[in-house]
Amino acid sequence: MFKPITPAITIDIVSDVVCPWCYVGKKRLEKALTELPEGSEVKISWHPFQLDPTIPDVGMERNEYFLRKFGNGGKVEQMHAHLTNVGHEVGIDFRFDTITYVLNTISLHKLLHVAGQEGFKDQAEEILFKAYFTDGKDLREASVLAGLFEPFGWNQEKVEAILADDAIGYEVKQEITHYQSMGVSGVPFFILNNKYGVSGAQPSEVFVQALTTVRDEMLEAMSGQACGPEGC
Repeated sequence: MFKPITPAITIDIVSDVVCPWCYVGKKRLEKALTELPEGSEVKISWHPFQLDPTIPDVGMERNEYFLRKFGNGGKVEQMHAHLTNVGHEVGIDFRFDTITYVLNTISLHKLLHVAGQEGFKDQAEEILFKAYFTDGKDLREASVLAGLFEPFGWNQEKVEAILADDAIGYEVKQEITHYQSMGVSGVPFFILNNKYGVSGAQPSEVFVQALTTVRDEMLEAMSGQACGPEGC
């Protein structure tokens, strides 16, 4: 018996590299994809967002930044403790104690933009998430970034050229503006088939349900696009 072949479900992910819930959302989505019916295909595209574009290019001392943003009432510690527990559930070893700075992520989005052109953006997202949240890497340093991207044939000269390219920065900022104009004000944000929006790092079950709904709609739409003995 022939089974209908559906086109790939498109998933557009709007995300920022220094967003811990974006990392959690990535892992939960990946788990959900393993639970879809056999033959389901998805096409994932990542898009940039900046949680705080006012951070200077040289970055800021992290404790000072969070003190200004949240005060000293223990809110940050509570958030980190909760995220650490959630991270363990999805296979992320959050090491907030190793992060000493916050940074303006436009530079990282420029690297991701080029990684997308070269076909390894999903891998690059994982590399940067892990480097920041688990390994305590200083992602402000071109030499550190070059080491992370070395497996893809990049060297420090290429990294520095990308970081200095204002045209790439303009494209990234235009893409950020585009998704903001669509109503994306927080991340992670997932757009399925350019039709359904899933906000936040939802449990895998939510992703499975949403993706199954999209897949069923595609199959139903395809059922009316063929001719048989009873007509067309």
